[in-house]
Amino acid sequence: MVYGAIAGDTAFQKDFRLRGQIAGAAVSVMANIVEGFVRRSNREFLQFLFIATSSAAELQSHLYVALDQKYISTKTFDEIYAQADKTARIISGLITYLRKNIEQHPLPRPARPPHPPRPPKPTQPPKQTQQTKSTRETKGTKGTP
Repeated sequence: MVYGAIAGDTAFQKDFRLRGQIAGAAVSVMANIVEGFVRRSNREFLQFLFIATSSAAELQSHLYVALDQKYISTKTFDEIYAQADKTARIISGLITYLRKNIEQHPLPRPARPPHPPRPPKPTQPPKQTQQTKSTRETKGTKGTP
């Protein structure tokens, strides 16, 4: 749809910058969805979905310029604009779903690395108490010096 609109007008063919911006924004929507998906993290996926939504809005903005320059017809503008809007709404729905999923089922925090094992405590023989003169006297039998 976008590439057909770009190829349709001779004046549009000469506006390399705007043509490139429109094509780039359209491709960026799809590319960011895919790039976020392969990250295997819902949080990163969300980040890329927001970028994809922004790319859809960028495409819509560039369409206004193309319409103002009379590069595209109102009908073509309406068709592409509506498709970009529909795509952005679908992405927004996925964003809402993933956000709820993250809130209800948060990912566990990464485990801390285990502490290095403590060295074993040295085993000591039981302490022998030294008998002092006073302890010998109290432990001794009565009547013995």
